[in-house]
Amino acid sequence: MTPELTKRGRTLVLAVVALALMMVVSAVSGLNVALPDLSAATGASQTQIIWIVDAYTLVFVGFLLPAGAIGDRYGRKGTLVAGLTIFGGAAACALFVSSPSTLIALRGAMGLGAAAVMPTTLSVITTSFPPAERGRAVGVWVGVAGGGAVLGLLASGALLEFFAWNSFFALNVVLAVVALIGTLLFIPNSRDADAPRLDPLGGLFSLLAAVGIVLGIVEGPDRGWGDALTVTGFVVGALALAAFVGWELRRDEPLLDVRLFRLKGFGAGSGVITIQFFGSFGLFFILLQYLQYVADLSPFRAAICLIPLPMFVVPTARNAPKVAARLGANRVLPLGLLLSASGLAVMTTLGAHLVYWHLAVGLALFGAGMGLAGTPATTAIVSSLPTAKQGVGSAMNDLSRELGSALGIAVLGSTLSATYRSHVAAATTGLPRPAADGAQSSIAFVKQASGRLAQYGPKGQHLLSSAQSSFVDAAHAAFVTAIVVLLVGAVFAAIRAPRKGDGAENGAENAAENPSRTASALPGEVRA
Repeated sequence: MTPELTKRGRTLVLAVVALALMMVVSAVSGLNVALPDLSAATGASQTQIIWIVDAYTLVFVGFLLPAGAIGDRYGRKGTLVAGLTIFGGAAACALFVSSPSTLIALRGAMGLGAAAVMPTTLSVITTSFPPAERGRAVGVWVGVAGGGAVLGLLASGALLEFFAWNSFFALNVVLAVVALIGTLLFIPNSRDADAPRLDPLGGLFSLLAAVGIVLGIVEGPDRGWGDALTVTGFVVGALALAAFVGWELRRDEPLLDVRLFRLKGFGAGSGVITIQFFGSFGLFFILLQYLQYVADLSPFRAAICLIPLPMFVVPTARNAPKVAARLGANRVLPLGLLLSASGLAVMTTLGAHLVYWHLAVGLALFGAGMGLAGTPATTAIVSSLPTAKQGVGSAMNDLSRELGSALGIAVLGSTLSATYRSHVAAATTGLPRPAADGAQSSIAFVKQASGRLAQYGPKGQHLLSSAQSSFVDAAHAAFVTAIVVLLVGAVFAAIRAPRKGDGAENGAENAAENPSRTASALPGEVRA
């Protein structure tokens, strides 16, 4: 049980969990602004860059559900403290390394700490705030999850104006230390008195499924889709996913009862959040490289360019519950995804010469859609479960976000890489093999070596403009891929999301006030 808090106490709790959440989210988005400098300093290839970004999210995805269950069973405050400590410690180590492989490992360790933090922040909110205040608190949480990504970009960009690329990790350390102090001082401890047994085998299956599938997606464009490693990744991922579903269906106390997806709110909310973050983090990954490699902006100026996104995400997320209450989630969720898709459509007009208002309009539409769909989707998930089981519900919400983030970076990043390589290949004909291979592997190589490439004659002199044009074409291809995914998601949400008046699944307040009703709505013998 959670001790009853005063209004001031709840405000402090919300501030601390918002800071911890911003730490987790900015660890993905903030790194994107440092990628050009990181690539130059470490010599990382385009594939290694994707892995440096995705190692964090993959470990995060694999351990989210076990971490939510651990918080429910052993205490949410202790889980939050452990996660912040692991995250901060790994980030501190990353300050002093420059090997891409070591960075990949440390980013994985940061993902392990983040897995303990993110589901705990939402479950602390849902167990600390009374029903009348819970919707607003969840709205703040969603706003920070969306807007905090761009704030992380701004902070990282500002640091990179004056310091080296690894100053990004110093920001991670500072956020972790401040959040840890706040947790020790202000977060109440709570746990589920009837928490189920832990499920390590289910956790292993979920980790193997996520890593295997993303491994295949990332390595496919570089190694070939028929390559042994690519095929092995897909096969292991598919088998592990099937094993996870079969194992969880047989357990009396599953890590995640997959029958929960038969609930409208749980299934639709999880799907919408996955699709939303597929688009948003893929967008960050591509845009930050476009703004620095093609538009030739500094890291800070590149981050400043993204300000329209949080300006529309945060206020829209705060007011989305009111809109959903009037119209129903089955209308609001598709509308949000359609707005985001329209924003990406505007960004397909970006060219080798930046026209900023095109970017600003696209970001504004994308951000409004993200805020409009985000809060109702999160509410749909947590309201599908009784209050005592919010840890797994919160973990599923976060799992959807991080799975979407990892897949967005992997799929859109791989689309970007494959299209860039095919388009720039003609411009490298006749160049020495090392120069041609480097130019095809990454636009970063061309940007850094443009002065040396001039010695190879006209082809070398004009290779940078060819690479930039190829990168723009590749970005457009990735945006179109994301638009298709968002449109499919909008159709799914319109069919599957709860309608106005659907009862317990339509709002967190209803679920909190009528936990027995929510529990009885679960199909068969489902338990959270």
